[in-house]
Amino acid sequence: MTEPPPGERVIEPLRIALELDCPAEHAFTVWTARFGDWWPGSHTVSAAPGVTVHLEPRPGGRIYERAPDGAEHDWGEVTVWEPPRRLGYLWHLRRDRADATDVVLSFLAMGADRCRLEIVHSGWERLGAGAEAWSTANRGGWAGLLPHFVAAVSDPPTTEEDP
Repeated sequence: MTEPPPGERVIEPLRIALELDCPAEHAFTVWTARFGDWWPGSHTVSAAPGVTVHLEPRPGGRIYERAPDGAEHDWGEVTVWEPPRRLGYLWHLRRDRADATDVVLSFLAMGADRCRLEIVHSGWERLGAGAEAWSTANRGGWAGLLPHFVAAVSDPPTTEEDP
């Protein structure tokens, strides 16, 4: 994450927190290994029936969608890979990579079967004059996206997720 140029206004990061009824390891696995299972097609570039979304599980890994015709749209790049506790990525869905914002997710255990997901989405200053509008749009995007994730983590962990 970089600091904005001197004199440029700082836009507060979006901060979102959810408490989930599942272990942190399960939540991390659902976000990463099952990314394409719960991510809604309405939150893609093409919104084409049959679109798939992918998160490559490693630093430098791509986050992208693939349309049924094979066309790919890059969305981001994994910058932090610390399973099962932390994930970070550059996010540039529908934008140039140079305008990427930063997303950091922390999966915090709150006992054996409960965790807290904390999301910090920052770097809006890179978007210039439209930064506040993009921040506001992304707040709405998160609100529409997270119920899909919450539903997905409600599925019981599979044996392959067990440590």
